[in-house]
Amino acid sequence: MTKSGRERRAKPEMSRRTAARLAAVQAIYEMEMAERSADAVLRDFAADRWAADGTDADAEGAGAARQVDPDAAFLGDLVRGTTARLADIDGMVAPALSADWPLDRLEAVLRAILRVGAYELFARADVPLRVIISEYVDIAHAFFDVKEAGLVNAVLDRVGRVLRPDEAGGGGDDPTTGNR
Repeated sequence: MTKSGRERRAKPEMSRRTAARLAAVQAIYEMEMAERSADAVLRDFAADRWAADGTDADAEGAGAARQVDPDAAFLGDLVRGTTARLADIDGMVAPALSADWPLDRLEAVLRAILRVGAYELFARADVPLRVIISEYVDIAHAFFDVKEAGLVNAVLDRVGRVLRPDEAGGGGDDPTTGNR
């Protein structure tokens, strides 16, 4: 019996920063859906989702062991930073979308992925552009099919070319003007 491609390519254990990115997307989604503050959501994440006993209440099976704790400082920066700069972030993301699919028409999880990814591109120069894009494409794959992951890749690439033209290897095109 042969193994499928997925079985052959075992993914390495999730890093603490990867876990923080995923948690940040979940937090931004929850904030939008429940109209809660960043501090309230982060407090709940710390108290309920990553309790001191080392289990994840949301994992399959009660008391299943967590794979990795998110980097709390990084998570806090992503959630608070995205929230604080939401208008700026939306102003970067919206022009990178097609006119047929404005930001408010996107599914809420997809919107959260794009917002947190764009914030990280904007505020975290210590993380390489390609790492950021790859991480959020992987997160998109966890929730969606190939089409949405491709959208995340394209939008974050466009935003990255504006914010980090030297790193992107592009000309720093400004999606707000339509210049490519």
